Amino acid sequence: MLESYSRCWTEIDYDAIAHNVEEIQKLVGDTKIMGIVKANAYGHGDVECAKALQKVGVDFFGVSSVDEALHLRQNGIHDSILILGYTPPEHFHYLIEENIIQSLVSYDYAQKLDAYAKEAGTKIRCHCKVDTGMCRTGVIYQVQEKNMDQILAEYRMEHLIVEGIFSHFPVSDDLGQESAAFTKKQIELFEEVCSNLRKEGINPGIRHIQNSYGILNYGDLKMDYCRPGLLYMGVTSDDAIPIASKPDFIPILSWYANVSLVKWIQKGQSVSYGRHFIATKPTKVATVSVGYADGLHRLVSNCGLEVLIHGQKCPIIGNICMDQCMVDATQVDDVKEGDVVVLVGKQGDHRVTIDEISRKSQSINNETLSDIAGRVPRLRRREK
Repeated sequence: MLESYSRCWTEIDYDAIAHNVEEIQKLVGDTKIMGIVKANAYGHGDVECAKALQKVGVDFFGVSSVDEALHLRQNGIHDSILILGYTPPEHFHYLIEENIIQSLVSYDYAQKLDAYAKEAGTKIRCHCKVDTGMCRTGVIYQVQEKNMDQILAEYRMEHLIVEGIFSHFPVSDDLGQESAAFTKKQIELFEEVCSNLRKEGINPGIRHIQNSYGILNYGDLKMDYCRPGLLYMGVTSDDAIPIASKPDFIPILSWYANVSLVKWIQKGQSVSYGRHFIATKPTKVATVSVGYADGLHRLVSNCGLEVLIHGQKCPIIGNICMDQCMVDATQVDDVKEGDVVVLVGKQGDHRVTIDEISRKSQSINNETLSDIAGRVPRLRRREK
């Protein structure tokens, strides 16, 4: 892949991560940060983000898979790495060889891991996952069913070193009464598990439960670690969602493409596949070198999404193609081939945000950012 500030590219301000971490720390006090860098750090570059986080004292990283953990190790990240998801048994050996921490996705899974470690004559580092309400992975510990015996058994397995315990919030982004009550009950259940462990003479180890919205809305839990993902990248899942705090984040990613062609079309002429845009008057059409294969979802076709050219807002018209899209640039003087188009970022007096793309595609920023394709270079921000 050519790493060029042309055709279609992102620019990432890795230096701004330090500011965003400082804002997170204001919310959580002495709680330490586990930087979540899964999915290539939500499309921002896992190694680059991890190294920027290390510079401001972050010493723990979360990933989704053993492949992601190995990628960090191979690129010089030697701090603790927790695999938040499932590692197949055929890859258990990497946990030992690369000193990687595995989350215990179930009691049966913990037994398999313990048996493997016994056979290998070693011990494997783990964190106990407690399901307090997500109903995804972990030992269920909810109002309807409390499997404390399984949690105790995991801690007592001879060939596992259970260094920590964690859970996950499904509705910490919702400040409504019902969702807030659900989240507070999760916190109560998690603390109950930790208390039960201590009563049995077991140190729960590192405790962590706050995801990004858990940090924004429940920052004072005094856990050992919290798990920000998008927050240190300077955005939330959707800037329209109300939050209980007022952090001052800096979005670190901007997204650009070039104008490849400018032409005038006349009334009655149509644009792109399906002929969903038909001109009602003479229209200056700029073709832009970005499409759905780059991560600009086809779902945002013909719905009023705007980009910036020469600092002016221009709506996308017609269906977005695999590698290109078209915009109405009638109001933009002197637009020409090679001009920079801003999909996310600031130009002149206007700004377009990733949130606008996400809302138009009925998604969230987590998905939109993660979907920016691998063929789009992640380049360091240039000084403007």
